[in-house]
Amino acid sequence: MGSERWSPEQVFVYRHPVDMRKQINGLAIIVSAQLERDPTDRAIYVFANKARDKIKLLVWHRNGFWLLYKRLEKQRFHWPDWFESDVLCLTQEQLDQLVDGFNLNGMRPHRALFYAHTA
Repeated sequence: MGSERWSPEQVFVYRHPVDMRKQINGLAIIVSAQLERDPTDRAIYVFANKARDKIKLLVWHRNGFWLLYKRLEKQRFHWPDWFESDVLCLTQEQLDQLVDGFNLNGMRPHRALFYAHTA
């Protein structure tokens, strides 16, 4: 039997505050209904409460969900402010930084530019 290393394909941060009493089913409904995504895809979905001192990560792995929860005792998570819709796609590295307390707003990458013609 070979060992298979699992890694998520994408990380999606939900913009709006979520009631932290929601468990797997409630968060999966948000993913399906509001984000119009499949909660069983190979992605991580990140949710925070209004105070931004608690986050939950919903992850599907092979045959079931993982629900990870982190509560900060004295600080707040710095939620990104460059959302263009209800969800923001982050890299795994950015998720690690967000969970570790970094403020991603100052680390925002430049927007990609696309031109039909060059001079």
